[in-house]
Amino acid sequence: MSCGHAVTPQSLTGWCRSLLDQCPACKTFVERQELSNLSVLCTVCAADKGQRYEFCWQCLKQWKGPAPRSDRCDNDGCINQDLELLKNCKTTSLPQVAGVTDCPSIRACPTCGQRVEHDKTGCKNILCPRCNKEFCFVCLKLTEECLETSSYFIACSAGVAPRQTSIPTWNRN
Repeated sequence: MSCGHAVTPQSLTGWCRSLLDQCPACKTFVERQELSNLSVLCTVCAADKGQRYEFCWQCLKQWKGPAPRSDRCDNDGCINQDLELLKNCKTTSLPQVAGVTDCPSIRACPTCGQRVEHDKTGCKNILCPRCNKEFCFVCLKLTEECLETSSYFIACSAGVAPRQTSIPTWNRN
């Protein structure tokens, strides 16, 4: 992983199971319908309690504050770890791309939001392992758009895109 930890299928499964075990109230599996809204209604808890029950998809605690929201609820400590990583990651250079010396080392795919790192070899473009879209790691435009005013091994005409302050939500439709 980007943090340096090794992840095996077993450890990833164990981590996911530990998150599920922390789920609020009933520990029932739920699927978030609106990917841009962290407030999730649990119909099982609502039926059991006889009243509406919403929890935060991010911190897994009972929802506090106004909804819908895509960044956090009002619970203390509710933060988006991926967004914090994007905001605070180190910078890197791409040695084979002229003029790219101070670029955030971790980016979120502009199509699906998957976190990616450039391996510092080859051109400035990267293929997202989740959605298979190719984009420029430097300016965050899809490759076709970036190459309209630049080339594979030259800095983008738009320059280095700033650190991302939101994570794109993938709409698979």
